[in-house]
Amino acid sequence: MAGFARATASPSSAPALLTGERLVVFLFAARVALAAPAGLAAPLAALAAAALAVELAVDGSAPASSPLRRFRTRPGASSGILLGATTLPSVMLSRLIQRSRLLSADPNGPEEFAYLEMQYWAASISCLSVLAFFLWHLRRAPSNGISKYFKYGSLSIALYLMTYFLSFLLKTDGGLMVMTNMVYMLCHGVAAVILIKHILEKFPSCSSFGEALLVSSGLVLYFGDMLAHTLSKMDFFMSSKEFIHTPGTRSDMTTIIQGNLLGLFLLPLLYKSSLQFWDYCGMEGKQQTQAAEEHTRKRIGSAVFYISLLVVLMFLVPSWTHLVQGLKVHPFVWIINYMFTDSHERLALCAYWICVIYVSVRRFYSISKQSKTERILLRKYYHLVAVLIFSPAVIFQPAFLDLAFGAAFAVFLTLEMIRIWEIYPLGHVVHQFMNAFTDHRDSEILIVSHFSLLLGCALPKWMSSGLNDRPLAPFAGILSLGIGDTMASMIGYKYGVLRWSKTGKKTIEGTAAGITSVLAACSILVSLLASSGYILSQNWLSLLIAVTLSGLLEAYTAQLDNAFIPLVFYSLLCL
Repeated sequence: MAGFARATASPSSAPALLTGERLVVFLFAARVALAAPAGLAAPLAALAAAALAVELAVDGSAPASSPLRRFRTRPGASSGILLGATTLPSVMLSRLIQRSRLLSADPNGPEEFAYLEMQYWAASISCLSVLAFFLWHLRRAPSNGISKYFKYGSLSIALYLMTYFLSFLLKTDGGLMVMTNMVYMLCHGVAAVILIKHILEKFPSCSSFGEALLVSSGLVLYFGDMLAHTLSKMDFFMSSKEFIHTPGTRSDMTTIIQGNLLGLFLLPLLYKSSLQFWDYCGMEGKQQTQAAEEHTRKRIGSAVFYISLLVVLMFLVPSWTHLVQGLKVHPFVWIINYMFTDSHERLALCAYWICVIYVSVRRFYSISKQSKTERILLRKYYHLVAVLIFSPAVIFQPAFLDLAFGAAFAVFLTLEMIRIWEIYPLGHVVHQFMNAFTDHRDSEILIVSHFSLLLGCALPKWMSSGLNDRPLAPFAGILSLGIGDTMASMIGYKYGVLRWSKTGKKTIEGTAAGITSVLAACSILVSLLASSGYILSQNWLSLLIAVTLSGLLEAYTAQLDNAFIPLVFYSLLCL
């Protein structure tokens, strides 16, 4: 197995073509592509080929002379470009395959299918554009080996574009439809390039190329969904049906979650703009000492932040939800009404969550300050807490859990802004508390571990809404992170002897424990779901493949596994 170990290329040696991570990603993409129609599988294959060529070029270039050296990535992590470029398109293609099975039973199925297909192309084009951006920088690389990968990558991108053009030309009659779709996809690609450039420059050493690629393409897809639904409600010269098929089956809850999260993502723009305007207007102010001026600036900055947050949540978000969904009440009022409808189960669940979170946070924070417990084990205890918190809700209150995930992510996002900008009076307190749970993947600029754990559990649940032919799919994050990753780390740390590679820390014993524990948990869940009335159609051979591939990915990848493993596992469960 050492031959599959992750390669760290040196300037004098070419990178190994086949590593453990690349092999697992190839098997994952091949599994998804084989289940898809040829017209949709071919672009995924071309995208994977382009990503592999770019990754080999990046890993094979000397760090000191690499054209991408101005982008400082997370120390100790491989580039991860192949994994980052194929994950989101594979997830969208798996959802598309799952949706195709439900077309006959759902009257809104064709409309949902058409929109989901458009999202698949948008995710793929976003990743492809970032790969083209990397290739554009690598064209100046001096090494002959790098130039070879540059040619292969360029050829793969050209093949992808050919399949994309042919797909739309064969499905549409008029040139206007083709042109509008191309413009729509081009906007996604340009936005993804701008966003990943911003992430790599503004947050140096916080992520690998693959992690930044996953985040940028995911955010662009999410913003693009918001833009499409917004344009579909406006009276332009071109109707939404001529531009893009936006399904009309969105729930109020989905719109509220999306509106609040996107409002918080736009909050930094409003905050920075307000600060710049304040500085411009205050240029004629009276002179102060440096200490007093800094103190005043922090107080003013804090006030501007809270005002900006209030404007976003109280005015901008309600305006958007009213436009898109026709929601006539404020989102917060809607949430309160929802909470107290069928209130016994929901309030009991909230009380249970508060008790578990309070006890676990207080206990683990005390342990982190006083004991010599390994930080990796302490963090895995939170994975187990995630199982305790989320599993009952997925079974008994799945819709309410969607709302709870959105609220938790909004709180995390707000607290991280407060920590980064040192907003008075909580900035220093939040920074001290969060530092107790950081590891080598976090930095002073960004603490991402809690985000990745929450989103790793939330995304499979969010994407499974309305699709119930694979009841295990909503549990993908909870199973892979809360059980599989935790057991692999604990067993591997305490009893692991045989390592997958000479340079890595992951052990065969840990991986086997993770795979076995997830399979055991799935068998228990199947019994619980069957007793709850679900009609189970999960093939056990497919389940074994999904569990094994996600377990092997956890063993080999140097990327942020909380982000990738749940998406890979969810994608395989949908097939």
